Amino acid sequence: MIPRPRRALGSRFFRVTLLGLGLLVCLFQFASAADIALNESGSTLLYPLFQLWIPAFEAANPGTSITSQATGSGVGIDQAIAGRVEIGASDAYMSDELAERNPRIVNIPLAISAMTVNYNLPGLSDLKLDGPTLVAIYSGKIRRWDAPEITALNPGVKLPSQDIIPVRRADASGDTFVFTQFLDFSSENWENAVGYGTMVAWPEVSAGRAADGNAGVLQVLTATPYAIGYVGISFRGDIAKAGLGTARLRNQAGQYLLPTAETVAAAASNLDQRTPADERLSLVFAPGENSYPLINYEYAVVSTRQADPQTAAAIRRFLLWAIARDGGNSPKYLDAVGFIPLPDFIRALSEKQINRTK
Repeated sequence: MIPRPRRALGSRFFRVTLLGLGLLVCLFQFASAADIALNESGSTLLYPLFQLWIPAFEAANPGTSITSQATGSGVGIDQAIAGRVEIGASDAYMSDELAERNPRIVNIPLAISAMTVNYNLPGLSDLKLDGPTLVAIYSGKIRRWDAPEITALNPGVKLPSQDIIPVRRADASGDTFVFTQFLDFSSENWENAVGYGTMVAWPEVSAGRAADGNAGVLQVLTATPYAIGYVGISFRGDIAKAGLGTARLRNQAGQYLLPTAETVAAAASNLDQRTPADERLSLVFAPGENSYPLINYEYAVVSTRQADPQTAAAIRRFLLWAIARDGGNSPKYLDAVGFIPLPDFIRALSEKQINRTK
């Protein structure tokens, strides 16, 4: 018997193999199309928290990747409005004018944070300050550490007879927004002459310094004896390592407090019911005996109209996870950066805003 040629079998095998490869290519293309890349940019205060959130979220959501950049709150807001990033991170809410011009952009609180006023005074670990004194320092009216105004707040404390070097942010910053609100609420002169915002026309102070980002301010403070500046609480570990002091700030009730979980929560609890539906609200100088005066919402600035439904769904998944008590608002993330979780009332408002994203 003459054996059958094997060509037909080989051809059939070749066709099946090509068909299988084609299916694999299609499946690969489908999987690639389903992968979503989100970009976040903005607050240097929020940046350390995003560095904790992103790996955890990506591990649980393998189809989504997120990149994060510490560019400053002003840049984060601008990039979200321009559509260059899906999530702008900010310590500041958008102004009324900006919100009116951009009705599709929402400001979504993700957590509650605080700001510290830090100083480089060798040998001095306890210092009390209030809003009017800080106004005078950043206006150049108080120039020496042993000035009568500072001495009166710190009886019995040996203050150095040295020039004060006030440090501020050079970039558009939510930290500046919060800090200048504190100064604005503390002094009518500051309110009328300077006001508050992510950037302001700072008074000319010959000894003053400026730096970009929280890391930049921290670097200047560390390298400059007799300097004072404001830094986001998520840098508290670096502040401690640098040996910088943290000032006790006077609140509305006349108490001098440090930012702790208890004092930040006390301030938030006195204001959360006043938060409007769009969640743009200052938490600075909240009333209450135990309320730390420099706290704020940390915002995600997001467009409610995304390029496609898949991107919108990924944004919703991430933000809903970020504010969940068993997700990004759990202690294992927030405690590491000194933030506190959203109260239930605020979380419900944030969920409504997140679900507007389509």
